[in-house]
Amino acid sequence: MTEHAESVADGLPEPSGAGRVRVVGTAHVSEHSVEEVRERITEEQPDIVAVELDEGRYRQMQGETPDDLDAGDLLRGNTVFQFLAYWMLSYIQARLGDRFDIEPGADMQAAIDTAEQHGLGVALVDRDIQTTVQRFWSRLTALEKLKLLGSLMAEMGPPLTVGLTIGAVFGVMAAVVSGVVGWPVLIPTAAVGSLASVLNTVLVGVLVTAGIGVPVAAFVTQLHSEEEIDEFDMEQLTDTDAVSAMMEEFRRFSPGGAEALIDERDAYIAHRLVALRDAGYDVVAVVGAGHREGIERYLEHPGELPPMESLTGKETGSRFSVYKLLGYVMTVGFLVFFVLLVMAGVNDAFLLRLFGAWFFINGIIAAGLARLAGAHWTSSLVGGGVAWMTSVNPLLAPGWFAGYVELRYISVNVGDIATLNEILADEESPILDLIKRLRAVPLFRLIMIVALTNVGSMIASFLFATVLLPYFSQEIGGVDGVARLMLRGARNSADLLWGVVR
Repeated sequence: MTEHAESVADGLPEPSGAGRVRVVGTAHVSEHSVEEVRERITEEQPDIVAVELDEGRYRQMQGETPDDLDAGDLLRGNTVFQFLAYWMLSYIQARLGDRFDIEPGADMQAAIDTAEQHGLGVALVDRDIQTTVQRFWSRLTALEKLKLLGSLMAEMGPPLTVGLTIGAVFGVMAAVVSGVVGWPVLIPTAAVGSLASVLNTVLVGVLVTAGIGVPVAAFVTQLHSEEEIDEFDMEQLTDTDAVSAMMEEFRRFSPGGAEALIDERDAYIAHRLVALRDAGYDVVAVVGAGHREGIERYLEHPGELPPMESLTGKETGSRFSVYKLLGYVMTVGFLVFFVLLVMAGVNDAFLLRLFGAWFFINGIIAAGLARLAGAHWTSSLVGGGVAWMTSVNPLLAPGWFAGYVELRYISVNVGDIATLNEILADEESPILDLIKRLRAVPLFRLIMIVALTNVGSMIASFLFATVLLPYFSQEIGGVDGVARLMLRGARNSADLLWGVVR
């Protein structure tokens, strides 16, 4: 018996020596599949029933208390977006289960229950779901990720309502900034006075709301087409031709995503089954119908299996990152900007006002959006307080700081995902009520706090560069004057360095 076979067989009954595997392909939301699983296991009485589950999903299916999530991981890098991908996949399966009035995963539960009734061993042969989701997310293109996240928004209500609600968040923030700065966007304030300032503020809010909300609504409309799932014959979902057609459709949407979600798992499960077969076990493997063909091919030709090491661990991706490069460029650019103004002899009062504007616009918008997401005052103030520094370097995010402080008040676990699915399944409630209920779920609130705090800092950086900097630079000759001062600062710096080294 090989070392890998011994690890797979650990804790299982003694093998009969038959050394064979039969694969049963199921639809995870099909009552027909549940009955077929029970009948096949009862009839064949294998040594082991292998199921398409990992340890975490098995424990959750058995009714054990959901694990607390590692919230620290949720606050770092792309993990937030990987969670959203996992939520989307979970929601799709839950919605299918509601349409067919059966609990998602009932086929796997039936396999486990039947095996236990007959005193058979149970082997968990699927890859850890966190690894699969991480690799799935890393393989998606930017457009595919956008479509995936848009699909979640499409479930929250009518596209126009969803789009304008999102647009209104940014519209209100833009209106507040416009009102504070008094920037004459459409109506010259000198001509009409204070009434013009009010009208400018309102118009800015309306234009930003429409400018963001309408495109979002149009995008969501494309993703909002209702599939006629009820017209499917459930037996077709386990038919090879029907399943192959659906798999190909998914590959057209995302070839890389299909590789992580389907092909790699075919190979991983096949590795486990081959090891059980080599150990002499008689196995009935219960897997989703979409995996049956790929697994059976590997079982017939095990020499074609990719190395197990290539199917595990996190996907690191390219060492070169445009995002990181942008972060370094912004950090250096910010420092150079202020250093050159200092070297040009700009008075301290102007620099202090400029830095104050940078600090306060970052703090107000980041803290405001964090509060809107449901953060406690302490969390939102911490996020706003560090936003000026983190917006200089996008590799640090104010949402991380706000999220870590928020964890003093809330705890999150994987059970929150089921609650989120139940809320999204409510098609009667208005969108504002849905948002209120979603915010009450700790996991969703944490994700939104992290995301909106970061978004607030990004918006603030944009507004500083396009609105506040031109406004404050008027006293030194406008944007052209700033450019001239930076050139003078560069010359003065060069003269100083030349004098040191000469």
